[in-house]
Amino acid sequence: MASITIFGKGSMGSAIGSNFEAAGNEVAYLTKDMPVEQLGEIVVLSVPYPAIAGILAAHRDLFAGKIVIDITNPLNFETFDSLVVPPDSSAAAEIAKEIPDASVIKAFNTTFAATLATKKVAGAHPTTVLLASDDQEAKDKLIAALEGSGLAFIDAGSLKRARELEAMGFLQITLAAADKISWTGGFGIFK
Repeated sequence: MASITIFGKGSMGSAIGSNFEAAGNEVAYLTKDMPVEQLGEIVVLSVPYPAIAGILAAHRDLFAGKIVIDITNPLNFETFDSLVVPPDSSAAAEIAKEIPDASVIKAFNTTFAATLATKKVAGAHPTTVLLASDDQEAKDKLIAALEGSGLAFIDAGSLKRARELEAMGFLQITLAAADKISWTGGFGIFK
């Protein structure tokens, strides 16, 4: 059992938290204006990308030694036509620069809340979480903490792969927003 702290309790934070709880973990949610005194072993950043800078600045020391899950897709929500990170980087890489004493993992950004709740994409295919990090032990701990949740996992490689995962997430969101796929749909991965 792991101790999980989730920043944000929207649809994604709640769906991710439910999966951790289903796997037998202890989950605490932090919402805006709540005091933060300590963080769990695994910390999930389930807030819009622009909010992360403030969270990191306010609680930087608490992230040391933690496994930090970045679920964001750093979309430009004004134009809905680009990402707001440098083209040779990712939100996860930018976060890792800010908290170098933490192990950052990109995960959950290519899944919708509905697919995390039902464990199915388009009602038929298993929900697969892609993850990327430079810390293999942290990836293994995340997968172990979610064993029994009903989710499938694929290790996409090093943190460099977060850029491609964010591009996939961006495409999926823009397709759903344009009603070309449903919010219960998404990418299915078959081995």
